[in-house]
Amino acid sequence: MNTVSSTPSAQHVLPPLPYAKDALDPVISAKTLEHHYGKHHQTYVDTLNKLVAGTPYEGKSLEETIAAAKKDGKTSIFNNAAQVWNHTFYWNSLAPKGGADVPAALAKQIDAAFGSLDACKAALLAAATGRFGSGWVWLVQDAGKLRIVDTGNAEQPDASCKPLLVVDVWEHAYYIDYQQRRADHVKAVLDQLLNWRFAADNLA
Repeated sequence: MNTVSSTPSAQHVLPPLPYAKDALDPVISAKTLEHHYGKHHQTYVDTLNKLVAGTPYEGKSLEETIAAAKKDGKTSIFNNAAQVWNHTFYWNSLAPKGGADVPAALAKQIDAAFGSLDACKAALLAAATGRFGSGWVWLVQDAGKLRIVDTGNAEQPDASCKPLLVVDVWEHAYYIDYQQRRADHVKAVLDQLLNWRFAADNLA
């Protein structure tokens, strides 16, 4: 996960998108990215910086902040820090003209765990549509095997799991383009935008 890890600094910053704001169109419009990345993600960063200012969390990396806040029961700090991390991981989980180019090492593990890429995508879609309310659907590596985990709100997979990619099922991820049609949005993301090379790079 080197592509989304952070180093200690005085303030957390909004990482740049790995592509232009219109690069995911028409599955995810530039207008959605303006709101989702430019407003929601930015607000999590800004809020986190305000919450940690003058506290023992100030100057910690994002990962250190998430772990410490969860341990200490600092819900607001955890939620905002985790949402900054989750969104950064999500942007990297997408790629223009993605969805089909699966590196061989990852394809082998997908076949072993799910039977086929189509079966893997069907399981991701089922988890995404089955998640009540806001949250995330993750493809993870757990004890050397792939599985799907869905988490609510800002939550992340257990520490024993290695996230490979994630799909955002918060309503703000799709409402501008798809209104209430979460399933249509997720299916389009799975078929056209998933960055399988990023997932392969995250294999342990």
